[in-house]
Amino acid sequence: MDTNMTPIEKRASTALSGIMALRMLGLFMILPVFSLYAQQLPDVTPTLIGLAIGIYGLTQGLLQIPFGLLSDRIGRKPVIIGGLLIFALGSVVAAQAQDIWMIIVGRGLQGAGAIAAALMALTADLTREEHRMKAMATIGMSIGMAFLLAMIAGPIINQWIGVPGIFWLIAAGAIGGIGIVIWVVPTPLHTRVHRDAETVPAQLGQVLKDAQLLRLDVGILTLHAQLTALFVVFPLALHNNVGLAVAEHWKVYLPVMLLSIISLIPLVIYAEKYRHIKLVFSAMIALLTVTSLAFSGFHNDLWVMGLLLWLFFTAFNVLESILPSLVSKIAPPDNKGTAMGMYSTSQFLGAFIGGLCGGWLYHHSGFAAVFWFCAGINLIWLLLAVTMRQPTYFTSYLLKIAPMNTQEATVLHQQLIAIEGVAQAVVICEDEVAYLKIDSKKLNFSALDAYSV
Repeated sequence: MDTNMTPIEKRASTALSGIMALRMLGLFMILPVFSLYAQQLPDVTPTLIGLAIGIYGLTQGLLQIPFGLLSDRIGRKPVIIGGLLIFALGSVVAAQAQDIWMIIVGRGLQGAGAIAAALMALTADLTREEHRMKAMATIGMSIGMAFLLAMIAGPIINQWIGVPGIFWLIAAGAIGGIGIVIWVVPTPLHTRVHRDAETVPAQLGQVLKDAQLLRLDVGILTLHAQLTALFVVFPLALHNNVGLAVAEHWKVYLPVMLLSIISLIPLVIYAEKYRHIKLVFSAMIALLTVTSLAFSGFHNDLWVMGLLLWLFFTAFNVLESILPSLVSKIAPPDNKGTAMGMYSTSQFLGAFIGGLCGGWLYHHSGFAAVFWFCAGINLIWLLLAVTMRQPTYFTSYLLKIAPMNTQEATVLHQQLIAIEGVAQAVVICEDEVAYLKIDSKKLNFSALDAYSV
């Protein structure tokens, strides 16, 4: 098996990661500054501010799977280009808005440019089975880096060009992304459904009935609900309660983000390498709960708020890393794409719920109510986490196989599960792929490679 990516695979992974990073940077960059900007708009209320922050999650969550399925019919690139055009249009609408309602429309359009599923499918089209996980991981890291950069860059860029300028910058980035799709991203020779990277409608019922996967969907919904709820009120607390100018907010976010990344590394290693994932998972949810409770009483002291924000983002980043890993471990090997599709939908819907609830609660009951809300949903999540099954430490593995009939596939299935370290195997003749769950510490890779083409 070739262990190195081809130049085309490298170019595709890099370019698609850049497109996803540009898009997510645009969605995240207004988080640390929007609440303060929106207060200047006519007829604004905290509830509408929260709606404006979170509305992209509703449209993104509802449309990403349909757009992914559409890309199976008309091609990946047309859907991605169309999505980026819608995203750019939403950014222009928000940039020119004179009231909160037009910003809500613009943010909704931004989310409606839901290209994530189509982009993942294109990544699968352009990479071989043995390198697909690496390409997907690269895209995942680009999203994480976009979030980190957005938290720091948002307040800095805001002092130069303001929130409308940020929306114009986002629109320019989307147009630049279209250029990358047209001229840099290779066009695949063949487009087909990839069960490891796409939602398969026939599998939705099975995935939705899986109680363990549903726990993880609730988890990512909860995580992103409190993220958007937090950013409805945290910038206001920094400015109104502590007296920190908006242009100085990056001085809080920069050390917090860097320290949280440093804290993340040993915790993820302990969870994954030493196989204590449930312990770390539950502990981080408990930390989020405690942090939320502390925020409810201490949102008037800069140093305490900075400390609590570091703890929040340490837990957030660890959970953001562990959750997709758990989905991959729990989902049946041939259902992974569908499981991840529902997981992503839950993530975006969580952003919508958090923005709306955070704004409404702040409007009617003040800062503390928002953090009590976060603590409450975390307690529910913690209960689901501590009662979930101990996860296996199997990882997904794709094996390209030769064309064969059903009888030959049955024989191959028996041969594969007889290999040491192979826990599950599903052979799909029409895909010419065997979807496996393996224990990487025990797997006999040389024996497995004998069946690869």
